[in-house]
Amino acid sequence: MRRIRLGIALSACATLLLAGCGGGTVETMSGGAPAVATQGMAAPEARDLAAPKKQAAPQDGGSAVSGVKLAQRQQDRQVIYTGSMTVRAKQVIPAAQQAKQLVTAAGGYLSKEEAESAGDTEDSALLEFKIPPTRYADVTARLGKDLGKQLSMTQGTQDVTLQVADVESRLTSAQKSLESLRTLLKKAETIGQVLQVEREINSREADLEALQAQQKELATQVAMATLTLRLVGPVTVVEDPAEEPAGFLGGLKAGWEALVSFTKTALTVFGALLPWLVVMAPLVAAAVFLVRRNRARRPAPPAGPEPAEPGPSAA
Repeated sequence: MRRIRLGIALSACATLLLAGCGGGTVETMSGGAPAVATQGMAAPEARDLAAPKKQAAPQDGGSAVSGVKLAQRQQDRQVIYTGSMTVRAKQVIPAAQQAKQLVTAAGGYLSKEEAESAGDTEDSALLEFKIPPTRYADVTARLGKDLGKQLSMTQGTQDVTLQVADVESRLTSAQKSLESLRTLLKKAETIGQVLQVEREINSREADLEALQAQQKELATQVAMATLTLRLVGPVTVVEDPAEEPAGFLGGLKAGWEALVSFTKTALTVFGALLPWLVVMAPLVAAAVFLVRRNRARRPAPPAGPEPAEPGPSAA
């Protein structure tokens, strides 16, 4: 019995020793499958396996490039700038000369000018300027400040980027089509084919010239902003559409203005016809007098025999 107990004790000790030695080599995962232990690996390698992989952060250069592309797209926009300004000046003619100098110094030019002289205090002028878009805001601010008192200012923009791109695309297609027709003309063998291709070429050339003119006009409008400047004297009446009365008073005012306009037109027509009436009236009166005198001198027709009364047989 002692030997049996000693054997059992030695067996238990050996089992415990084997279990202690193998505890650091194999461990069980939550799913029940064995996993290789990381105790024997180096610390950096273990951290690399355990830590999740992170995405590489974008560099600063990428955001800078995207910003440049966005700015370039904004610069590629084709925009037409238009504006209208009314300024009350002490003297209209000197103010118009000053406005021309300001616009010329900014790189613009005068495209149209209309002036009305009704005295020093009632003069008015209408000037249309072409101004570079980069100097447009500065020039309008100086005109409204330096020339006198700014009464009104209206500004507008029109984005024609799609229209410009469409014209350029159609222009390229027309040029390619014209080149193909000219190549086809060289290969024509009969007179009928030559005439038919020439007619088509003439039609395409006309379309091409129209597209080129449209492209040039758009480029001119985009390259220069248009500003219409109206200068009025100190006592010149400037009508403000926003202050026009509505309803009955508005209709009464519109009717009165229409009556005055019609009266002015009628008097103008009568004044234009009056010299002709003065010259033609004596001639017409003389012609009427001669016609009546000739009728009075004309002898009366002789009286014929009276017709006999019908008898019973005729009845």
